[in-house]
Amino acid sequence: MTALEAVLRRRSRSSVSEIAPTHDELLPFVEAAATVADHGDLKPWRLIELRGSARSRLGAAFVEASGLDGKDAAKLAEKPLRASLLIAVVVSYKPSFKVHRWEQEAVASGVAHTLSLLLDEAGWGVFWRSGGHTRSEAVHRMHELGPDEELLGWLYVGGVVTEKPEKKRSFNASRFVTTL
Repeated sequence: MTALEAVLRRRSRSSVSEIAPTHDELLPFVEAAATVADHGDLKPWRLIELRGSARSRLGAAFVEASGLDGKDAAKLAEKPLRASLLIAVVVSYKPSFKVHRWEQEAVASGVAHTLSLLLDEAGWGVFWRSGGHTRSEAVHRMHELGPDEELLGWLYVGGVVTEKPEKKRSFNASRFVTTL
């Protein structure tokens, strides 16, 4: 399969099974994802694996950040349990007069997207979750982020549950590409 075919085939899998790549199986994908364009070669990112009880702690941080209680809190606390592996995507800003913060965030986003493509192509189900809790103090603390770090979201990774026939997504690229 070519890279173009793999990218066109990729779909977010909002439901995945409990199987997931091990830490050692994940590392080659991260190594490949780390080849994204990175002005200044700053590597302004890191990934955090959340497995087992770490997912429950994340659910508790969601609840703390939201202020919800009762059934709504319980439902929110279960969200990180939708996959047995969550990969937190963190931008770790590096001091640089040449490479602005937005560009460093773009590198971290590029690593995450490339990693999701690689995992999808290898047969894993992947979806990227974000939302308001990514920048909350409770979630920041739970991930033990430093003062120059921000969370961009999580890749939820697991086995593909059902292989539905793919509907070809139509996209009119000419609407988004202009010429000067």
